[in-house]
Amino acid sequence: MDTNRILADLRAERDRIDRAIAALEAVNSSGRLRAGRPARAAATRSRMSAAARRKLSRLLKQRWAQGKMRPGAKPKAAQVSKPAQRMSRAARKKIAAAQRARWAKVRSQPA
Repeated sequence: MDTNRILADLRAERDRIDRAIAALEAVNSSGRLRAGRPARAAATRSRMSAAARRKLSRLLKQRWAQGKMRPGAKPKAAQVSKPAQRMSRAARKKIAAAQRARWAKVRSQPA
């Protein structure tokens, strides 16, 4: 085998690989390949149509007029949370006595 010929073939292969890498980097400006996403997807943006912008503008103006977007607007009655229910002293004593009895039973059993 001629080592000079093998070296020449390897250098030619390296040049082809370098050109392929350069071409891929040119397509993807960040220099990295993106998995699962075509290269054109990053360049295109979805834009809102003029009709959609008008509709959104009209709806927002309606909300402002109703006072729903004003700072300090009062929340609806359904959004106000209920106060926490408190346990009575008698119920707390009953639960504590039951828990003490459970622990006494556990302690009395042999290990």
